[in-house]
Amino acid sequence: MTRNRYHHGDLRAVLLAEAAEQIAAEGIDAVSLRALAQRAGVSHAAPAHHFGNRQGMLTELAIEGFGLLADELHSAGADFREVAIAYIRFARVHPGHFEVMFRHDLLDTSNEQLIAARTRSGAYLREGVAGTGVPPERRRDVELAAWSLVHGYASLWREGALADSRLGEGDPEELARRMLATVEFG
Repeated sequence: MTRNRYHHGDLRAVLLAEAAEQIAAEGIDAVSLRALAQRAGVSHAAPAHHFGNRQGMLTELAIEGFGLLADELHSAGADFREVAIAYIRFARVHPGHFEVMFRHDLLDTSNEQLIAARTRSGAYLREGVAGTGVPPERRRDVELAAWSLVHGYASLWREGALADSRLGEGDPEELARRMLATVEFG
């Protein structure tokens, strides 16, 4: 049965929201332009009009995701640990975006908007690392370690790997804070 959720307004935004919701619930392989049209209650040609093809739609979803991530990281301030928590929070609140954002095999990685959005969000993570007092010659190494740590934790949580583990018992953000407190950046 078609959910007729689209009536008036921004169809592009509705389609992206539907895609993010479907990816979060069913995984990235479940998403097609035809399925998206059905979920939004529009003709099967409508998504193609907005995105061209599946790669175009996923790229647009990733652009939106990186923008949301940048806003979340920016709102965390300059303290790296708070930036890291914001990254993890983003992954939990926007799982559909998070799942597609780092899938270069599915995206048009030459898209200038995608490059700009990725660069903007990455800048906040880099600023957070710089705020730890790491000497400039060590920042690249620490940035990679920090991103790997928070992205890995967010992915483990998202994929359910911590669900049946004593390591995952408790509030995910509190667990992340405790984990980050054990790490010396520098």
